Amino acid sequence: MRATVRDVAKLAGVSPKTVSNVINGVVPVRAETRERVESALAQLDYVPNMSARGLRNGRSGNIALALPDLSTAYSAELARHFVELAHERGWAIQLEQSGNDPRREVELVSRARTHLVDGLVLNPTLLSMSVVADHDESELPPIVVIGEVEPDGIDQVHVDSELAARQMTEHLIATGHRRIAIVGGSGGRFRSATSLLRQRGYSAALSAAGLAEEPELNLVPTAWTPAAAASELTALLDTCERDGRALPDAVFCFTDSMALGVLHVLAGRGIRVPDEISVVGFDDIDEASFAIPALTTVRFDKRAIADAALSALARRIGDADAPASDIVIAHEIVHRDSVARRL
Repeated sequence: MRATVRDVAKLAGVSPKTVSNVINGVVPVRAETRERVESALAQLDYVPNMSARGLRNGRSGNIALALPDLSTAYSAELARHFVELAHERGWAIQLEQSGNDPRREVELVSRARTHLVDGLVLNPTLLSMSVVADHDESELPPIVVIGEVEPDGIDQVHVDSELAARQMTEHLIATGHRRIAIVGGSGGRFRSATSLLRQRGYSAALSAAGLAEEPELNLVPTAWTPAAAASELTALLDTCERDGRALPDAVFCFTDSMALGVLHVLAGRGIRVPDEISVVGFDDIDEASFAIPALTTVRFDKRAIADAALSALARRIGDADAPASDIVIAHEIVHRDSVARRL
């Protein structure tokens, strides 16, 4: 017969309630106790009766994670941490791709309201496009937002993109760069919250250094992908060559994936990095340290983002009236070989 919670509790020497707390991952349990319970779960090959649990507490044991584009390296790394940490909390996780389409977020909210999932982690790019913009927080199921859309009354986990971008731009200025192009800025139809904040940090650093912004150095790709970034940089290089204008002496890409596309174009043109143009990124994806040259970038702990978001979601599921949290994950600049000193 299938092992029960009581069987696990007896083997681990704890109460059935403690076993439930370990399985559900909502109530904190001492590490030593958790280890005993997890060992007993493994020995008895315990399988939770999800349908029975749902009938008892109205929860499915499932949560949903929606990212704009699952094909990016950043999303893959982030999703991996979410899956691992959700599993440790006894949750199954459904991965969704929002594609910056608010209708997909509405579908996820509908699932949560019908108890197909217990809560949502969303990564909208613009608050005005997100489901959280059109609803009072009291009407929403448990939701945590990752990213910088600055929702009012919604739990949020993010990096300080404006400060990080300012610090990266200040680093380029301190190493002697004066004409710094950005890839991923806002303009036209593309105006994401992240791009606006990173461009604001870039602009603040230029202004503090007495450097004028050059609109032609604001490259706005149609998507934050290597191919789109490569296309924008190719157009800039073609313009410089045609008009006899000087190249930028640095390119600040708002993601590492776009920086890889930029490095590819420069290598194909025979433009040496960093001797002729320095290149920096943001996110510190795994490939950044293996680029040629290795990429200087902004690093932050993606596992910490996932852990903080899941902890906030567990708290929200347990207490719908808890005050909203705003958790900022620390960042640092990782210095590698893609930046030259031009002083």
